[in-house]
Amino acid sequence: MQSALKVIFPPRCISCGGLVDQDFGLCGKCWRDTPFIAGTVCDTCGAPLPGEDEALVAHCDECIQTQRPWSNGRAALVYKDNARKIVLGLKHGDHTELARPASEWMARVATPVLVPNMLIAPVPLHWTRLLKRRYNQAALLGRGVAGHLGISYCPDLLTRRIGTKSLEGEGRDARFALLQGAITHTPKRRHRIAGRPVLLVDDVMTSGATLAACAEACFVAGAAHVSVLTLARVAKDA
Repeated sequence: MQSALKVIFPPRCISCGGLVDQDFGLCGKCWRDTPFIAGTVCDTCGAPLPGEDEALVAHCDECIQTQRPWSNGRAALVYKDNARKIVLGLKHGDHTELARPASEWMARVATPVLVPNMLIAPVPLHWTRLLKRRYNQAALLGRGVAGHLGISYCPDLLTRRIGTKSLEGEGRDARFALLQGAITHTPKRRHRIAGRPVLLVDDVMTSGATLAACAEACFVAGAAHVSVLTLARVAKDA
């Protein structure tokens, strides 16, 4: 049956639609055009750094200059070229199927930030934006990562109580100002955070303002430790 289905509906590249060997894969060209992060990375945000030593603990200039409330983080892709296309397709193009391979890429790079008894939580959307978009791409990614890693997942651990405008095009200071007080823990889920490490999941990290607001909300609720994991990281020199 599977063979027959593949003849009728052959696997297609998730980016260009060309034929591939397996479902939810990238063709050779799109794979080459997708900037996967490897080698030395910033231990705080996952941005790529010069060098090939994956075990080296280093930090990018942005994380040195900006105090982060979380401990460490990783990202699967640099936000450019085909990675940008994939992120936008998932975020704004209704291509929810992209969460499946994307969450697998994220799970592969998450190992250095994992600790026992960790709880995965997505960055929340305000209810008005969720109503308009119909899904939270961070929640789709978080669920996939949790499934790949066998880690507990709580999709409504956090709540965005203030509907901020889009952060696209805003500078660093404006982003942090807009997120001030916008995110809190969900009261009925507080017992799941208290004394526990949390892994925050989002699609893209730019300034880190949204993740910072989420991390602070987790600590207010008693989280013991917070790390972050994103599908893509905006890198200045990329």
